[in-house]
Amino acid sequence: MHYKVISFDLDGTLVDTAGEIAEAANRTLEDFGVPRRAQAEIQRLIGAGLRELMLKLLAHVLLERPLLAAQLPTEQVLERLDEHYARTVGTSGQPYPGCVNALQQLADAGVRLACVTNKEQRFARQVLQVTRLERFFELVIGGDSLAHKKPHRSVLDHVAKHFRIPHDELAHVGDSRTDMEAARNAGVSAWGVPWGYNAGEPIESTKPLRIFQSMAEVAGYVLEVNAGDRCAAAATRSSAVLPP
Repeated sequence: MHYKVISFDLDGTLVDTAGEIAEAANRTLEDFGVPRRAQAEIQRLIGAGLRELMLKLLAHVLLERPLLAAQLPTEQVLERLDEHYARTVGTSGQPYPGCVNALQQLADAGVRLACVTNKEQRFARQVLQVTRLERFFELVIGGDSLAHKKPHRSVLDHVAKHFRIPHDELAHVGDSRTDMEAARNAGVSAWGVPWGYNAGEPIESTKPLRIFQSMAEVAGYVLEVNAGDRCAAAATRSSAVLPP
């Protein structure tokens, strides 16, 4: 086994962005006369993209207060959310501990990297730019980059095709069921991390192939596996030239 490419989810895997997402959502609600919601509630909705998050949040609000429906026109709410998030994106998000070092180790070892998120691509790139992570990624796929988004298999199929590698040389790292299903649907290695946003569902219940407790563990495992693969290949070549 040799991993030539590793793809990473963004929100909740590489960068803790819950605060800036929640702030944009709450500013939007306030614009329409609706009280702010707890960050923990909004955080549980992260994963399918900003618009989907807001639609779910509106559903929660209207379930509690149905009479607010008249003052919450969906398209206007979504337009205002887009405006607010354009102002909050990249303002408070921070890479998780060990993230920068792990990505640097992988890049230095020649492992190619992709960022695959359901966040709209322009916002994903802003987060990566502000956190200075963009330099590590040859490919960035947002939720609006392709015809489908995670967990559709075509997303990680696209990654494998872009890098011209077989699927067994690609692993995807994420914090949620969406990520694990995306990997399994495409037939690539599904690797989970226990931090981040998984709607309150333990990552163990999504049945990843592997669970890593830190970004350092991710890098260490890839480098160890790839080193072992190179040693085995060298031994095979050596034995092939030995005289009978």
